[in-house]
Amino acid sequence: MPAVASRPRASEATRLAKRAWKLLHLDSARAIASADQALALAQARQDETGEGWARLARGFHLLYFARPRDAEPELSRALTLFEAHGDRAGQVLARTGLARGLWREGRFDESLAAALALRDEGLKVLRGEQRGVLLNTIAGCYSARNESEHAFAYMYQALRDANPGRGNGFDAVLHCNLAHELLQLGDYSLALEHVDAGIARSAGAGNARLLCVLRVNRVICLTELGRARETLPDIAAVLAVPADPHGRGSLAPAFETLAIAALQAGALALGRDLVNQALAVERENIPDEHLELALAVALLAEHDGHPASALAQLEAACRDAEAAPAGASLRLLCAVNERLSRLQEAAGDTTAALRTLRRCHALTGQRASIASRARYQAAALQTELLKLRLELDEKDAERRASERAQAELEATNRELSHKIEEVQTLQAALLQHATRDALTGLYNRRYMNEMLPALWAAARRDERPMSVAILDLDHFKQVNDELGHDAGDRLLAAFGRLLAASLRRSDVACRYGGEEFCVLMPGTEAAAARRKLARLLERWRVQAPLQLGSGGGPGTSFSAGVADTRGADASAHALLQRADRELLSAKREGRNQVRVAAAQDATTG
Repeated sequence: MPAVASRPRASEATRLAKRAWKLLHLDSARAIASADQALALAQARQDETGEGWARLARGFHLLYFARPRDAEPELSRALTLFEAHGDRAGQVLARTGLARGLWREGRFDESLAAALALRDEGLKVLRGEQRGVLLNTIAGCYSARNESEHAFAYMYQALRDANPGRGNGFDAVLHCNLAHELLQLGDYSLALEHVDAGIARSAGAGNARLLCVLRVNRVICLTELGRARETLPDIAAVLAVPADPHGRGSLAPAFETLAIAALQAGALALGRDLVNQALAVERENIPDEHLELALAVALLAEHDGHPASALAQLEAACRDAEAAPAGASLRLLCAVNERLSRLQEAAGDTTAALRTLRRCHALTGQRASIASRARYQAAALQTELLKLRLELDEKDAERRASERAQAELEATNRELSHKIEEVQTLQAALLQHATRDALTGLYNRRYMNEMLPALWAAARRDERPMSVAILDLDHFKQVNDELGHDAGDRLLAAFGRLLAASLRRSDVACRYGGEEFCVLMPGTEAAAARRKLARLLERWRVQAPLQLGSGGGPGTSFSAGVADTRGADASAHALLQRADRELLSAKREGRNQVRVAAAQDATTG
């Protein structure tokens, strides 16, 4: 058997430069210091491989903390050196950095084409957070084009490659970007979970820039959830970070985003200062930044009593967005058009207001459509798996006679197994996101809308009963108003756990919306459903005060309406309406009770 050539030992400069790369997301100051040291050492020893990796680390640091034009010379020089020495991984990463620079300049289509051209080679030669950088760049390009379904697929792949054990801090970046994408689709609660996960992963790391971006995303989440006053500590924390290489770098910390939150929180002086800072920032051609700035300026004009100025600002912004070659995010387009419609209506131009409102509804529908398509993105990865299987068969047939062919076959098999795990993980994550409510762990309303017609039809076909119940926590708004949203969230989560534990496996429990829940009970008549809910009500009266640390009061009881298929309902929707009418009756008659359709007796607490 021929001897296997040993891999040449990396030079000191190369080892130092690769250490700098691994520190990029963990400690930015140490990363650039190590990269500078590696560059000086490589130049002194005429070590072109070490110089290439040093310039690569410097280039990515500049992408994160400065502007693309500052990073481009370093990345181009690194690419030249990698090409001269046949370093495939280095070439892919340098080209990824250059593609990311195009994205940062608003040249989204060019960036996507450049990044996608690197994908197949990158999946072969890159590992861990290096592969994550490539996949995340592709995801960002798709996100900028409002193609969230593709962005999700690539980001979940990248998150798996950059797990906490081997990601060198890159998983925190992925949590940040996942949060951003969920914001675009309107899933603010799940986005907030990813923001908090990213902040937790960043604790103790020396990457102030990343922490700033995470906090800005949290500001957006809380503002969209109607909790703008809670953003003020995050705004203060972001503004306290210095604009130097040890802080947030030379990039502005989204002053326009912070301004919108401050103005909606009623902090007028702070909002005015942030708007002025946003207007002074030099910007790339990013449609989202211009739209958000226009919205911030318009909000300030409204606060100052100049609705006509606000109206003109948003009308101009909408015209610019329509004329821009690259599209703005649907989240901001919805926000701007909604505000514009209100201003037009207030100005007496009802025709324009209606036209703008229709445009806003169309954009909202587009967001919902994109969100529903995200669950099917595992199919794209399965196509990649099929291609990989074909490549495996070809290599097996061509190189079966040699030891080298066997080694390559085993390597391809390992890669295939890894791909299968990625697809399974992505499928599970997308299914969970599509059907589950993040706070309570129950199914969501979308899932209930899919299951109810099928269960109703089966009950009618088999001549078996089925009950539908709608439950509403009594006076829940008072919990949020008096104890805060955290207490309300704890109460909802606790009720979700109790509801799930109290039902049969065949029952379907869903969060219907806000503090309302819906339960589908196949094979159960209304009387049996009423008894089951009455027992649940007794248990909730005992458990709810423990969650709030108090005696009785708001949220510690519920009202419920029940209907079953014994009625002459023409559709599943009609059955649901009967249950809803009984819920309204229960609330009108004092709450804290379960009412059953077509029956006068009620179980009262």
